[in-house]
Amino acid sequence: MSALNIALVGNPNCGKTALFNRLTGSRQKVANYAGVTVERKEGLFRTPGGRSVRVLDLPGAYSLDATSPDEAITRDVCRGALPGEPVPDLLVCVVDATNLRLHLRFVLELRRLGRPMLLALNLMDQARRRGITIDVAALQARLGMPVVETVAVKRDGAEALVARLDDAVPPAPEAGEDHGDLHAQVSALLAEAVAMPERTSRLDERLDRWLLHPVWGLVILAVVMFLVFQAVFSWAAPLQDTLAGWISVLGEAAGGALPDGPLRSLVQDGLFAGLGTVMEFLPQILLLFTFILALEESGYLPRAAFLLDRPMRAAGLTGRSFIPLLSSFACAIPGIMATRSIQDPRDRLTTILVAPLMTCSARLPVYTLLIGAFIPDQPVWGVFNLQGLVLFALYVAGIVSAMAAAWVIQKLRHTEGEHVLLLELPSYRLPNLLDLGIGLWERARIFLRRVTGIILSLTVLLWFLSSYPAPPEGATMPAIDYSLAGRIGRWMEPLFAPIGFTWQICIALIPGLAAREVAVAALATVYALSAANDAEAITSLSPLIAADWSLATALSLLVWYVYAPQCLSTIAVIRRETNSWKQAGFATGYLFALAYLASLVTYQLTAWLMS
Repeated sequence: MSALNIALVGNPNCGKTALFNRLTGSRQKVANYAGVTVERKEGLFRTPGGRSVRVLDLPGAYSLDATSPDEAITRDVCRGALPGEPVPDLLVCVVDATNLRLHLRFVLELRRLGRPMLLALNLMDQARRRGITIDVAALQARLGMPVVETVAVKRDGAEALVARLDDAVPPAPEAGEDHGDLHAQVSALLAEAVAMPERTSRLDERLDRWLLHPVWGLVILAVVMFLVFQAVFSWAAPLQDTLAGWISVLGEAAGGALPDGPLRSLVQDGLFAGLGTVMEFLPQILLLFTFILALEESGYLPRAAFLLDRPMRAAGLTGRSFIPLLSSFACAIPGIMATRSIQDPRDRLTTILVAPLMTCSARLPVYTLLIGAFIPDQPVWGVFNLQGLVLFALYVAGIVSAMAAAWVIQKLRHTEGEHVLLLELPSYRLPNLLDLGIGLWERARIFLRRVTGIILSLTVLLWFLSSYPAPPEGATMPAIDYSLAGRIGRWMEPLFAPIGFTWQICIALIPGLAAREVAVAALATVYALSAANDAEAITSLSPLIAADWSLATALSLLVWYVYAPQCLSTIAVIRRETNSWKQAGFATGYLFALAYLASLVTYQLTAWLMS
């Protein structure tokens, strides 16, 4: 039996990605389409009949009249017009069975392409709960293509689709009336094949009455975000402590098994002191991703975007910028790439330029290190954790700064105008554990690749710069003071002295340009090599900086990381998405200027208050 190439295509929020995960599980890979930054997800599975199926999960689209790069890719793949991408043998059109009025329009538009198609009625369990009755035979006859029912979130929810793929590829449907009015055709289809007792579910209406309320909705959103960041700091602590204990034991064992010399220093002071320190923050990063993915899966994020449309208008944006900015909490790179869904080019550019101000997960290791070292772990009002409150304040500072920067950018560019927000609000649903698991595994793999790739390389390079040249005979200071890294740090120190940065911090800023979390590994390496003896070298970094830095320096560095770009990958993505070095340079310049000015004010004010 020949292999089959299929493409999953449909509107956003139709459950297409959940169906893709159900079909392929962990047998999937993610890359970018050639020449563009649009994400390409491909997976493999084998049917019970033995047929090998290659599945392409196309970006969600509302129409073939593309208004964004995502929709353009979907259009070109469906038409077989994308260079380097094989033409799908079968288009599997995934629709939300509870919202056919919207989703069937795109199906009729795709039918005009004259390609073999199959319709997957997804979320059929929810449709039945709402009393929606769909005459599958009538729908199949009217559309001229096979129709199957799916429930992507259930273990056996894709069996009908998989069984159909064992059969011969269906012929392309006849165009029929497709050149007429699509809305009228959808209405005729619904009248003949679908019985809908109520337009939306009662549960959705009851929840939206509160969650979309102009006052209570904003209060609930603020509480949700506050609890997320409290949990990120508090819940991850036991896991972090356990992981740190394992890393410490492994570091001591590895160091003890090696003779004194450069190799032992590299393993103990470079790898375990540097990489090990970064690895300790994996639980926090995964916990943050868990909340973001759960909010997305539940259908709440589009409602938050709708709710925040009015406040964001004050900054010259619309609620459509909310999801890319929220994605930037995980990483600015996918957040910037997500701006492709913003149709207005002015709003898209402004969102790209302020996305780095969102507190990405790479900042978490820095924040956690400094908060743990300088902020007491004590309750506030008997309920909240002071360290969690400080973390929440840093996130709020990033959000407020992003809105202020967007307002200034729009004013400078004279881009005031009327903005219209059109969003589909999907039904509420419980997050699917399979989708959450796959999403977290993908994020963990990305983090581990960074740790074992760029962070490992930079840690080894920094260890080398911090170890050589060796100190001269009769040297009285730690070896790092005589090294290349020590000299670079001392050379940078006068520039950063007004904001309270020590020469060790200056050293850490350099590799931190590649990835923010490298700064923690760099500090750990620098302090390990600055230690007077081996016992001190394996001590946790937190008490070392607490003894060496003032509170003013710690607060200044925290504020620095709120603003400084500190990530060359982000700047590169800005360049690719805007196709302009000018915009990338502008983003770099204004972020560094903000970082230095804010750190200067913070350091000088704190030092004055403590004097």
